[in-house]
Amino acid sequence: MNKRPIIERRSIDYIPLKERHGKVWHLWPVWFSGDAHLATIATGFVGVALGGNFIWMTIAILLGCALGTFFMAFHSTQGPQLGLPQMIQSRPQFGYLGALLVWCVALVTFIGYNAFNQVLAADTLVTLFNWPSRVTIVITGVFAVALAVIGYDLIHKVQRILAFVLIAGLLIMSCAAFGLKLSPAQTDLHHFTMVPFLTQLFAAAAYQVSWSIYVSDYSRYLPRDVGVRASFWWTYVGAYIGGAWAMLVGNVAAAMFPKLELSAALKAAADQILPGSGAPLLIASLLGLVTITTINFYGASLTLLSVCDSIKPLKPTPTQRILTLIFALLISCWIALAASKDFARDFGEFLAILLYLFTPWTAVNLVDFYIVRRGHYSVREIFNPNGIYGRWNWRGLIAYFGGFIAMVPFFSTGLYRGPIAVYLGGADVAMLVGLPVSAAIYLFTCRSLDVVGEQARVLVLDQGLDD
Repeated sequence: MNKRPIIERRSIDYIPLKERHGKVWHLWPVWFSGDAHLATIATGFVGVALGGNFIWMTIAILLGCALGTFFMAFHSTQGPQLGLPQMIQSRPQFGYLGALLVWCVALVTFIGYNAFNQVLAADTLVTLFNWPSRVTIVITGVFAVALAVIGYDLIHKVQRILAFVLIAGLLIMSCAAFGLKLSPAQTDLHHFTMVPFLTQLFAAAAYQVSWSIYVSDYSRYLPRDVGVRASFWWTYVGAYIGGAWAMLVGNVAAAMFPKLELSAALKAAADQILPGSGAPLLIASLLGLVTITTINFYGASLTLLSVCDSIKPLKPTPTQRILTLIFALLISCWIALAASKDFARDFGEFLAILLYLFTPWTAVNLVDFYIVRRGHYSVREIFNPNGIYGRWNWRGLIAYFGGFIAMVPFFSTGLYRGPIAVYLGGADVAMLVGLPVSAAIYLFTCRSLDVVGEQARVLVLDQGLDD
């Protein structure tokens, strides 16, 4: 008798079937336009900044986006099947409290991205108006938090408009860029260096995979009869084209002006390709960046509240939301102000760390959904701290940490470089190790799981859920 209140108290997390709407092709513009901002462009700036050339970094971006978007799109297909936000779906694999592990990873992502977004915004305003950088970092964060408090719904509408404005600018730049003549060093296929190539490849992959923390937050509004294949491909095509395109623009700017910072290089490249277009392009991309920062702050606030609610049930109030927003702002400002002047290197390091944190989770989550439980979950029990999924699921936790530990010798960052990465000359292939190890461990530990019996209970537990 106590199960129905559990889901009703958190009904905002579950979208009932009668409230599902939209068409599957709507996923294409959501994820295509979602990549149209300065942070995506910055991801394409990483490889050339490390000494790679334009041709090989282009190949790395295309391959990295293909790899990262593959996993991101499979997470998107979970939304229509369950009607739940992405992070909530981790409870069957990790447990009611064990899922706090991946929620903390999501929190690191939200706040970490915003720190770099604030640095990017400040560099852009320095380039355009020569405003003081450190003050601008704080002002940008405060402005984004204010928007999260008073205009979250409005910011979604503004984001779509700004995204299409920026896409128009990128289209003009892309067409004009075909007439560019880069230096021979930037177009020489014999000029291949392994470390910048792999760094750029996995930076692109990590950036796309990082969307996985809320990709289902949008697809969960679609009807349940939306097929896995359709939702996968509409997500994949939109995210891949949008992400790769914006990153390639960053690659062009870096190849043209390798000694300049991102904002200055992008403005100079745009002005050279189409005189007078540099400032408008930067302004549009800056506004798009602020809207993404606002959404990230909002996501960080909800994640913090969800963490607190998992430990001790609470009913969020406006005051609590504002306090969590201020907390996220203080942390992101501290990181941004402490960052070095080498943005490309620091951003590349951040993306590498995200990849280490996300790789075991994406392996466990997807293997559980598509192979072990085949999409059969009890929505009610996901919200029940004493339900069938337990508070701590040792299978998911062992698989996560097993995959993470297996990757450690392959880590290659400024903070730590594993022995195998040193042997490979600094090349980072940790993702290619962590994925199969976490997946194999999870499958092995699930051999004793009575999936058939659990699925029979799920049908009983969720009777009348959508009445």
